[in-house]
Amino acid sequence: MKEHFNKRELIETIEPVIENTAMRYGLIPIEISFEKENNKWFLRIFIYSNNHNVSHLDCENISRSLGDMLDELIPFKYFLEVSSPGLDRKFKSEKEYIIFKNHDVLIKLKNSIPETTLKTLKAKLIDYNKSFGIKVIFENKEIIIPMEKIHSTKLNDKIEINKNKEKNDD
Repeated sequence: MKEHFNKRELIETIEPVIENTAMRYGLIPIEISFEKENNKWFLRIFIYSNNHNVSHLDCENISRSLGDMLDELIPFKYFLEVSSPGLDRKFKSEKEYIIFKNHDVLIKLKNSIPETTLKTLKAKLIDYNKSFGIKVIFENKEIIIPMEKIHSTKLNDKIEINKNKEKNDD
C-alpha cells in the first residue's frame, strides 16, 4: 500500500475528473481536500449548485460516479466524502468569490477600510479580481475591498422555505 506521494500532484490529477463528473450533474466542486486523520485518508469534495440546494441524491450521484475512476487514480485505501459546503462555511478559495457573485455575504475585516469603521459587513458580492480584491454593494454603495483586508467571508443568503405556503395560510 503506497502512501508516500505528493498530495498536490494527486489533487491536480483527480481534480479534472471530479469537475467533469460534477458538471454532468449540473454541480460545481467548490473544494477538494485530501487529508489524513487518525491514520486514515479522507478525500472530501464539497459541491454546489447554482440551480438548487444540494441534496443527498446529488452527493450520492457524485460518489457513485467517481468511485471506480478515483480508485484507479489513488493507489491506496481512502474514504470519499461528498457534501454541500453548508451555509456557515467560510470561503477557502478564489473560486468561491467567482461562484458566489451576486450573493449576499458576511465579510469580517482584519482592519478598517475608509468606507466604514465596522469590522463585519453584510454586503452583496458583485465581482472578484485577484489584483484589486472584491467589489461589493455595502449600504447602497459600491466599494472595493482589498483581499489583504479580509479576515473571512461566508455566504449570508437567507433560505426562504415555503414562502408561498405562508401566503396561502392568511
